[in-house]
Amino acid sequence: MARTPKLSGRRGAVRDTGRGTAREAGRAADRGTAGRGPLRGPGRGPAFESGVLRAPATRPGRDRLLVVCGAKATEKHYLQGLVEHLANPAVTVRIRTKPCSPAQLIAYAAGERDRAGDDFDQVWCVFDVDEYEVGCAVARARREGIEVAVSNPCFELWLVLHFRDHKAHVGTYRELLPYLKRYVPAYDKARLDFRDYEHGWPSAGGRAVRLAEAGHEHATNPSTGVWALVDRIAGR
Repeated sequence: MARTPKLSGRRGAVRDTGRGTAREAGRAADRGTAGRGPLRGPGRGPAFESGVLRAPATRPGRDRLLVVCGAKATEKHYLQGLVEHLANPAVTVRIRTKPCSPAQLIAYAAGERDRAGDDFDQVWCVFDVDEYEVGCAVARARREGIEVAVSNPCFELWLVLHFRDHKAHVGTYRELLPYLKRYVPAYDKARLDFRDYEHGWPSAGGRAVRLAEAGHEHATNPSTGVWALVDRIAGR
């Protein structure tokens, strides 16, 4: 909300410098508001326009995200590297891990959000379909107001998309490894190095959005909704 500006001692502001100044200031105020009455801000008393004074610009607050990952290391290391690489001053990201089923992950994230009060503007859960039936977990997330970044079947699909399209059905994580290791031969899901992916994330997002309708990635193989979280972190 814009604040009513304070009078200062700078040139152009009205100052009490001697006899007659207050009367001149009063006449100037009358001329500026004659015929239209005082301007009022919402919930405030009268405020008067001036050709000299301006309300100070308000600095927008940071976008505060809580991201909870359902795997121990891979997603966390990627997202930490992304946040450091982008260094977006408009977004703060807190990343936590909770290796568990998607349903348990949503319940955990909802509890963390409720305990945190107003600390976060948005809560995200990052998880894979793998062998789980995730429809109920996604439905609960929607009821709870929690965003999800689901990869079907796994997060490695998102990594592959940094380098190439992949539209063929994928049964398991192991089926994707040969494609990923063409570009990252030393890939280790426990020791992901974001430098292998720092130049490819915009292309990965463009490829991912063409695989499935946003919000329905859990029902489409192959697909991943990680692009939406990445865009949020990047401020796109």
